[in-house]
Order: sequence, then C-alpha cells, then structure tokens
Amino acid sequence: MKVTEHIKRAEKTLFSIEVLPPLKGQTIHSIYETMDKLMPYDPAFVDVTYHRQEVVYREVEKGLMKRHAVRKRPGTVGICASLMNKYNIDTVPHIICGGFSKDETEDALIDLNFLGIENVLVLRGDPIKSEGIFKPEPDGHAYASDLLQQVVQMNEGEYLDEELRNSSKTNFCIGVAGYPEKHFEAPNFKSDMKFLKKKVDLGAEYIVTQLFYDNKMYFDFVKKCRAAGIEVPIIPGLKPITSRKQLNIVPHFFHVNLPEALVDGIEDAKTDEQVRQKGVKWCIQQSEELIDAGVPVMHYYTMGKAKSIQEVAEAVFGK
Repeated sequence: MKVTEHIKRAEKTLFSIEVLPPLKGQTIHSIYETMDKLMPYDPAFVDVTYHRQEVVYREVEKGLMKRHAVRKRPGTVGICASLMNKYNIDTVPHIICGGFSKDETEDALIDLNFLGIENVLVLRGDPIKSEGIFKPEPDGHAYASDLLQQVVQMNEGEYLDEELRNSSKTNFCIGVAGYPEKHFEAPNFKSDMKFLKKKVDLGAEYIVTQLFYDNKMYFDFVKKCRAAGIEVPIIPGLKPITSRKQLNIVPHFFHVNLPEALVDGIEDAKTDEQVRQKGVKWCIQQSEELIDAGVPVMHYYTMGKAKSIQEVAEAVFGK
C-alpha cells in the first residue's frame, strides 16, 4: 500500500520507523531485532535508508594512489524484500543521486517495481566526506528534483531508451525530504522552500522532515509550506537524544538547534542512563504535542537502536 493510502485510511496518527542497512559484511539480524521490538506498535511502513560508500585513496607503489572503499551499507533493496516477506509490512526504500548513474537508477527502480514495492523516498544524498561538496556520478543526477523527475517519467511509462517509451508503467508513491530549520546548503529559507515546492509540483506526494527538537520549528515549517501552496502531507521525523556526546554530534551532522531546556536537562543528568531517559521523555512530549495537533504520521529514526524508540512508542502508541 502507498504511504498516501495509509494516511487517507487512517483514523488516527500512524507510527512509522526508519532503519539502517548493516555495514558490509554484517548480517540483517540487527534489523530483525529492531523490528521485533517495534512491530507490537503496528508501524504502518518502514523506511530503509541507502548510504553511498565512503572512499579513501591509498598509496600502492611508486607514488600511485588506488581508490579504496572503506564503508558501505549495501542491501537496501534486499532488506526491503526481506522485511516485506517476514513482517508483511510496506517498505519505503531511499533512492539517492550519489553513487548512481541514470541507467543504474532505472535498473534499481525496475527491481523495486518487480518486488511490488510501491513507495520510494527520493533524496540527493550526502557528499562523500573526503570531498566535502556533493559531486554526482558521470551521467548521474545532481539534484533530488532531477531524480524525482526520472521516477515520475517511469510512472508514465517513459524509460531512458527511447525505443522503450510507452512501456509498462511503474506505480511509485514518491516522498521527499523537508527541512524545518532549512537545508544547510540553502542560502536562505525562501530559497529552500522554492526548491521544495518544485519537487511537489513535479510529483512528490508527501514530505518527511529532517529531525528536529523544537516543535515550533515544525509548526512554522508547515505554515510556510501551506502558504507556498504545498498541500501534501508533511510527516514529522524525530529521534531521541540517547547520549551526552550527541549534544555536539546532532547539531553538527544534522544542522539543527537543540532547545535550552533539553540541553540543560541532559547536562544536569548524573548518569548515562539518566541522559537517555531525559532524551526519551523529551521525545515523548514532542510526540504527544504533535499528535494532538493532528499530524498524519509520527516517523522515528532508529539509527540501528530500538530501545529508546521502543520506550517512546510504548508511551505514545501502546495505550
């Protein structure tokens, strides 16, 4: 079932989660452990992220350098198929620009269509850490809007090879990302909103937000979207703080602000477990306020760890 169909049929706020593929060489059982803990709260769908490989250049001989992949999380398509089979749940694979040519993207979308997957979340993806700025693959997409357009064209039966035009149509429900505190590369919020509106106009059917810790940022973001003519569902994404070091890591990597009350509470905590509990409590309060405001879905980023999300889900959806 499509994400938008889940939302239309729902009589209350839905619960959904996002999981990370394991690093290359590891097994899928860590995802099963996460799913087993969260399935009792009836997630409507599960997102499966895709992370492009990280590379370094190592000297091999006589000053020659060889490109070497050091970190990769393969398996998004296979994981989606496994979760659908094991848990009978709808999956939302992330499709990114980075690391893919247009032909490779088309092949990936064909595979997903063969599996009966009806949803995709279209993203540009992060730059390779060693490069600093995003660089598309040769004959790849530089922007999420271009990637989205390719998915829309396949939904219309248009493939890259002109001889395949008017072939069988795919049927993907397309989601995109939104940033309540502005994408860090956008020069200002107005510019960021313009490009989000473009993606919706091209065919995006729902928006999932970057994580945030101040609900006012989400409510303001929704108002600005509606004022810009964006009428699709806007799903808030949350992740509880689970450790003291995340006070520095989360703002750095996700480019979000942490409210003073949250930071003060965590800094005052005496033990690691107290820190985690304060993060969980804050996330529960956020969730309850958002649900009271009528959000369509509560989406939680598990980051491969289920314990804190399980406690939030029990408090919010276990009633």
